[in-house]
Amino acid sequence: MAEDAPVWKKKTGKGKGNAPQFDPRAERERISGVDLTTIDGIDVMTAQSILAELGTDMREWKTEAHFVSWMGLPPNREITGGKSSASTLIRSESYLGAKYRSLRARLGAPKAVKAMARHPACLVYRMLTYGQAWVGRGTQAFERKNAERQLAMLQGKAAGLGRKLVAA
Repeated sequence: MAEDAPVWKKKTGKGKGNAPQFDPRAERERISGVDLTTIDGIDVMTAQSILAELGTDMREWKTEAHFVSWMGLPPNREITGGKSSASTLIRSESYLGAKYRSLRARLGAPKAVKAMARHPACLVYRMLTYGQAWVGRGTQAFERKNAERQLAMLQGKAAGLGRKLVAA
């Protein structure tokens, strides 16, 4: 082996696609004023893509409904890469994850993904427009709210039949 021959180093690990080798969270927060990765189902690369596509000026859309419509969520949805951020919520121990699982049990997976894709889009709009931070409320908050909703529905049905519910 010659003295001036190049020494090749063996690659130690496989990279993770296009994921950056540093944490760009601070830079994203500096540019947009909010951290989109706090929304369940939105990871680093999704947040980067959102800011690259939309920028931080949301004045182009008059309302949240205009923004969601522009994204193509109602009535059709297109998914890049085979899944939307909504479908990643199935294992999430969060408010959005619990809501997705509830919808999936009632409607089936395709309709639940379509219904839930709207929620992260609305959160992105609110965060970029108003600078609001997303604070996840957890699975228990969804279950408590769902139980209250079901109780109110049962009380309404009982009242319609001339009855009154009594706690056991």
